[in-house]
Amino acid sequence: MNNILEISNLSKSYEDFHLDNISFSLPKGYIMGLIGPNGSGKTTIIKIIMNLIMKQSGDVKIFGLDHRANEVEVKKRIGFVYDTPNYYDHLNLNQFKSTIAPFYDQWDDAVFYNMVERFKLPLHKKLKTFSKGMAMKSSITMALSHNADFIVMDEPTSNLDPVVRRELLDFFRELIQDENKSVLFSSHITTDLEQVADYITYINEGKLVFSKTKDEVFETYAIVKGGNELLDADTKNSFVSVRSSAYGFEALTNDVKHTRKLFGDSVIYDKASLEDIMFYTNIETENKL
Repeated sequence: MNNILEISNLSKSYEDFHLDNISFSLPKGYIMGLIGPNGSGKTTIIKIIMNLIMKQSGDVKIFGLDHRANEVEVKKRIGFVYDTPNYYDHLNLNQFKSTIAPFYDQWDDAVFYNMVERFKLPLHKKLKTFSKGMAMKSSITMALSHNADFIVMDEPTSNLDPVVRRELLDFFRELIQDENKSVLFSSHITTDLEQVADYITYINEGKLVFSKTKDEVFETYAIVKGGNELLDADTKNSFVSVRSSAYGFEALTNDVKHTRKLFGDSVIYDKASLEDIMFYTNIETENKL
């Protein structure tokens, strides 16, 4: 299986934050969701991938090439989706296209105008008048009009209304029908990733919690509910995190098979959402011995 992105032992330190030895890869033809709380390191990783900030150690390969040594070649094949910079606000979309297109050998006006028509974008309105949804659609249009094979997006559905979000998610699904293209996007809207992502990479406090297929995540994680009398030092420590009340306990397991061996049918097993996994990973385990 060919990987479009390979990150190995990536580290970056700031005064109050450390991205610690991160490794994961994204195969061609798939969508990867990058999740984690605010300040966990998601945007730092994306900025390093785009060579907007320097890494301190580790390797980043895109299309099998070192992302710094081959920056020009690599970036011609990347579509980076972000809010339209303020210094282009005085332009309309057609003028913005004329500014950006000359930088890309593979720019395709036909793709651009097809995307404009699909997203119903106004060509002659100034960008500063665009709504959040229109601005994001225009950014995606620019990213795809040079036939990019790797789309990198930082919080693309944030602050969008549900209708626009659904429209963009449907579009991402269609995009991946081309098995040579891949998408990496960070989001705190985990329900979006549950709908479209093939892989989930979870970063917490600068550390990699996991990078797995979405199916693997949902097969191994679960919410477990039962009576407090079932808890002791060993069973508590078998969970990622436990919450107890007078009515019983609720916990997150990352090993359903092991938990079933411990508890059998004496507890209830519920599917864990990505939000559940993030929440329970971040709370302090109650009464853990």
